[in-house]
Amino acid sequence: MEKEMTKAIELRKNGNLKQSNELLLSLVKEYPNDGYINYQCAWSFDVLGEEIKAVPFYENAINLGLDGKDLEGALLGLGSTYRTLGEYEKSKSTFNKGMDLFPDNKAIQVFYSMTLYNLNEHNSAMKLLLKCLIDTTTDKEILSYKKAISFYSDKLDDIWS
Repeated sequence: MEKEMTKAIELRKNGNLKQSNELLLSLVKEYPNDGYINYQCAWSFDVLGEEIKAVPFYENAINLGLDGKDLEGALLGLGSTYRTLGEYEKSKSTFNKGMDLFPDNKAIQVFYSMTLYNLNEHNSAMKLLLKCLIDTTTDKEILSYKKAISFYSDKLDDIWS
Protein backbone atom coordinates (compact mmCIF):
# COMPACT_ATOMS: atom_id res chain seq x y z
CA MET A 1 0.00 0.00 0.00
CA GLU A 2 2.76 2.47 0.91
CA LYS A 3 4.46 2.03 -2.45
CA GLU A 4 1.18 2.65 -4.29
CA MET A 5 0.44 5.76 -2.19
CA THR A 6 3.86 7.17 -2.97
CA LYS A 7 3.26 6.50 -6.66
CA ALA A 8 -0.17 8.16 -6.58
CA ILE A 9 1.20 11.28 -4.92
CA GLU A 10 4.11 11.44 -7.36
CA LEU A 11 1.71 11.10 -10.27
CA ARG A 12 -0.30 14.06 -8.92
CA LYS A 13 2.83 16.15 -8.38
CA ASN A 14 3.91 15.44 -11.96
CA GLY A 15 0.55 16.48 -13.40
CA ASN A 16 -0.79 13.00 -14.11
CA LEU A 17 -3.98 13.82 -12.26
CA LYS A 18 -6.30 11.23 -13.78
CA GLN A 19 -3.83 8.37 -13.25
CA SER A 20 -3.28 9.48 -9.67
CA ASN A 21 -7.03 9.61 -9.06
CA GLU A 22 -7.58 6.14 -10.54
CA LEU A 23 -4.85 4.65 -8.36
CA LEU A 24 -6.23 6.36 -5.25
CA LEU A 25 -9.75 5.12 -6.02
CA SER A 26 -8.44 1.57 -6.22
CA LEU A 27 -6.64 2.05 -2.89
CA VAL A 28 -9.85 3.35 -1.26
CA LYS A 29 -11.69 0.25 -2.48
CA GLU A 30 -8.98 -1.93 -0.97
CA TYR A 31 -8.61 0.09 2.27
CA PRO A 32 -11.96 1.87 2.80
CA ASN A 33 -11.31 2.57 6.48
CA ASP A 34 -8.00 4.36 6.00
CA GLY A 35 -8.46 8.08 6.64
CA TYR A 36 -5.25 9.09 4.90
CA ILE A 37 -6.15 7.25 1.69
CA ASN A 38 -9.62 8.82 1.73
CA TYR A 39 -8.02 12.25 2.19
CA GLN A 40 -5.64 11.76 -0.72
CA CYS A 41 -8.51 10.52 -2.87
CA ALA A 42 -10.59 13.60 -2.02
CA TRP A 43 -7.65 15.80 -2.91
CA SER A 44 -7.29 13.96 -6.22
CA PHE A 45 -10.89 14.79 -7.13
CA ASP A 46 -10.40 18.43 -6.12
CA VAL A 47 -7.43 18.91 -8.42
CA LEU A 48 -9.46 17.38 -11.25
CA GLY A 49 -12.16 20.00 -10.66
CA GLU A 50 -14.63 17.33 -9.53
CA GLU A 51 -15.45 18.87 -6.16
CA ILE A 52 -18.78 17.11 -5.69
CA LYS A 53 -17.00 13.74 -5.89
CA ALA A 54 -14.38 14.91 -3.37
CA VAL A 55 -16.87 15.61 -0.56
CA PRO A 56 -17.63 12.04 0.63
CA PHE A 57 -13.92 11.21 0.67
CA TYR A 58 -13.08 14.32 2.72
CA GLU A 59 -15.93 13.54 5.11
CA ASN A 60 -14.82 9.90 5.44
CA ALA A 61 -11.21 10.90 5.99
CA ILE A 62 -12.10 13.29 8.81
CA ASN A 63 -14.54 10.84 10.41
CA LEU A 64 -12.07 7.96 10.18
CA GLY A 65 -9.42 10.00 11.91
CA LEU A 66 -6.58 12.17 10.70
CA ASP A 67 -4.17 14.27 12.66
CA GLY A 68 -1.66 17.04 12.22
CA LYS A 69 -1.13 18.44 8.74
CA ASP A 70 -3.44 15.84 7.17
CA LEU A 71 -6.41 16.89 9.31
CA GLU A 72 -5.53 20.54 8.72
CA GLY A 73 -5.47 19.98 4.95
CA ALA A 74 -8.65 17.91 4.93
CA LEU A 75 -10.60 20.55 6.87
CA LEU A 76 -9.35 23.28 4.54
CA GLY A 77 -10.15 21.15 1.49
CA LEU A 78 -13.63 20.20 2.69
CA GLY A 79 -14.52 23.73 3.79
CA SER A 80 -13.36 25.15 0.49
CA THR A 81 -15.16 22.45 -1.48
CA TYR A 82 -18.42 23.04 0.39
CA ARG A 83 -18.05 26.75 -0.44
CA THR A 84 -17.58 26.13 -4.15
CA LEU A 85 -20.68 23.94 -4.11
CA GLY A 86 -22.76 26.66 -2.45
CA GLU A 87 -22.97 24.79 0.86
CA TYR A 88 -22.01 27.92 2.79
CA GLU A 89 -23.24 26.90 6.25
CA LYS A 90 -21.40 23.57 6.01
CA SER A 91 -18.34 25.47 4.84
CA LYS A 92 -18.59 27.88 7.78
CA SER A 93 -18.94 25.04 10.26
CA THR A 94 -15.98 23.17 8.77
CA PHE A 95 -13.76 26.26 8.79
CA ASN A 96 -14.77 27.05 12.38
CA LYS A 97 -13.64 23.57 13.38
CA GLY A 98 -10.41 24.10 11.44
CA MET A 99 -9.74 27.45 13.11
CA ASP A 100 -10.45 25.98 16.55
CA LEU A 101 -7.97 23.16 15.95
CA PHE A 102 -5.41 25.16 13.95
CA PRO A 103 -5.72 28.80 15.07
CA ASP A 104 -2.45 29.82 13.38
CA ASN A 105 -3.39 28.55 9.92
CA LYS A 106 -3.85 31.72 7.88
CA ALA A 107 -4.92 29.80 4.76
CA ILE A 108 -7.95 28.42 6.61
CA GLN A 109 -8.78 31.95 7.77
CA VAL A 110 -8.51 33.38 4.25
CA PHE A 111 -10.74 30.66 2.78
CA TYR A 112 -13.15 31.17 5.69
CA SER A 113 -13.34 34.88 4.83
CA MET A 114 -14.52 33.89 1.34
CA THR A 115 -17.31 31.85 2.94
CA LEU A 116 -18.24 34.82 5.11
CA TYR A 117 -18.43 36.93 1.97
CA ASN A 118 -20.77 34.37 0.38
CA LEU A 119 -22.94 34.53 3.51
CA ASN A 120 -23.10 38.34 3.17
CA GLU A 121 -21.05 38.72 6.34
CA HIS A 122 -18.87 41.27 4.60
CA ASN A 123 -17.66 43.10 7.70
CA SER A 124 -16.45 39.89 9.34
CA ALA A 125 -14.83 38.78 6.07
CA MET A 126 -12.93 42.05 5.65
CA LYS A 127 -11.88 42.16 9.31
CA LEU A 128 -10.42 38.66 9.05
CA LEU A 129 -8.69 39.35 5.74
CA LEU A 130 -7.17 42.58 7.01
CA LYS A 131 -5.94 40.82 10.15
CA CYS A 132 -4.39 38.05 8.03
CA LEU A 133 -2.77 40.68 5.85
CA ILE A 134 -1.14 42.61 8.69
CA ASP A 135 -0.12 39.41 10.46
CA THR A 136 1.63 37.92 7.42
CA THR A 137 2.85 40.70 5.16
CA THR A 138 6.46 41.73 4.81
CA ASP A 139 5.54 44.78 2.75
CA LYS A 140 7.10 47.78 4.49
CA GLU A 141 4.43 50.23 3.29
CA ILE A 142 1.60 48.11 4.67
CA LEU A 143 3.49 47.44 7.90
CA SER A 144 3.96 51.18 8.40
CA TYR A 145 0.14 51.39 8.65
CA LYS A 146 -0.32 48.21 10.70
CA LYS A 147 -1.78 50.02 13.71
CA ALA A 148 -4.28 51.98 11.59
CA ILE A 149 -5.30 48.94 9.51
CA SER A 150 -5.83 46.94 12.68
CA PHE A 151 -7.87 49.75 14.26
CA TYR A 152 -10.13 50.22 11.23
CA SER A 153 -10.53 46.53 10.44
CA ASP A 154 -13.75 46.26 12.47
CA LYS A 155 -14.93 49.83 11.89
CA LEU A 156 -15.34 49.84 8.11
CA ASP A 157 -18.85 51.29 8.25
CA ASP A 158 -18.06 53.94 10.86
CA ILE A 159 -17.99 57.56 9.75
CA TRP A 160 -16.09 60.15 11.73
CA SER A 161 -17.28 63.74 11.56
